[in-house]
Amino acid sequence: MYRFLFALVLMVPVGCAPGTPVINAEADEDEDEDNGSIIGKKTQDIGEFDPDAGREVSDSKIRATNPITGPLEAMGPMMEKISKLGIDQALGFYYASNGFYPKTYDDFMTHIIKANNIQLPVLPAGAQYQYDVANHKLVVVKAEDR
Repeated sequence: MYRFLFALVLMVPVGCAPGTPVINAEADEDEDEDNGSIIGKKTQDIGEFDPDAGREVSDSKIRATNPITGPLEAMGPMMEKISKLGIDQALGFYYASNGFYPKTYDDFMTHIIKANNIQLPVLPAGAQYQYDVANHKLVVVKAEDR
């Protein structure tokens, strides 16, 4: 399992690619109205996690129920895991250099995301990246029920 995840991390770059344009999924909706695809799109849109908001946090487990659509069902959780690994690594480097984690959401965005030009893959089904300041972790929050 770990070899598989390591291989995916090597194959799918999470960030730090100079010159790669940042695509904001919300700002790009008018260009892709016809197909709605998120494949290949990147974002730096990360919100601040509020544990009191009552939103469901994804456990990033793959739950493939159909052998035909299984790879598509696995895509979201795999993107979540790879993104979290990249952020964990950047946070580890920051901690090693400074002796502490970013103290606020704004510090995280400035010193981790923007400074390293980290660009995360756009998540399917309206899921959102959020930074949990108290636990120094990137979490994925599922879309709100409408």
